[in-house]
Amino acid sequence: MLLRVVKRLLARPSLERVLINIDAPELLDEFPELIELRNQGRVEILRSTDSPSASVLESLDHAGLDQESVLVTTADHALLDDAMLDAFLAASAATDSDLTLALVPRTTLRARFPESRRTYLHFRGESYSGANLFYFRTPVARKAALLWRRVESQRKRPWRIARAFGPINLILFLSRRLDLSAAMIRASRVVGARIVAVPLTIAEAAVDVDKIEDLELVRRILVERNRA
Repeated sequence: MLLRVVKRLLARPSLERVLINIDAPELLDEFPELIELRNQGRVEILRSTDSPSASVLESLDHAGLDQESVLVTTADHALLDDAMLDAFLAASAATDSDLTLALVPRTTLRARFPESRRTYLHFRGESYSGANLFYFRTPVARKAALLWRRVESQRKRPWRIARAFGPINLILFLSRRLDLSAAMIRASRVVGARIVAVPLTIAEAAVDVDKIEDLELVRRILVERNRA
């Protein structure tokens, strides 16, 4: 899956290089294609730190967010393709955001994959599943990763997470009184960076591989694509 994502990204002229952040970099020595790409300078490999948010922060700093924008995705985004990237990056470029993130509406996902179990964020009028695409467009976007680090460290203390976002924002979110746009405006104020959510109408964008049934679904989709 990792190699599949890396090759998809490197096929895009606008992306100069790929930085892989992984717990055990030595495992990648078994893949000659990755070693060759590293030797060519097109791929760099970092050892992950103690948490996902810390690893993202390290990667942003290593990639040079102060000089260029950084696209972040996950190694289990097995169905990542040009259609998703084109839609996400084009929509991101049309905003004045510091950070954009991709989401897929629940109605889109359920219509395509009614049997797929996903985690949803619930807003007024629609729920959304994450699409594992984040575009850090400016250095200010680093503030979002810093807040993520702070919240992540308190994940077993919900009251502290609530305090980070403010009780009013939490109540509005839990009561589903905010639509997606309004929620992003409030999140931007808390973070101190302009955050815009990009809804994608491509259901496959929300399919990552967390479970065996996810892997089976992905393989079935790829077989269908090859037949088509």
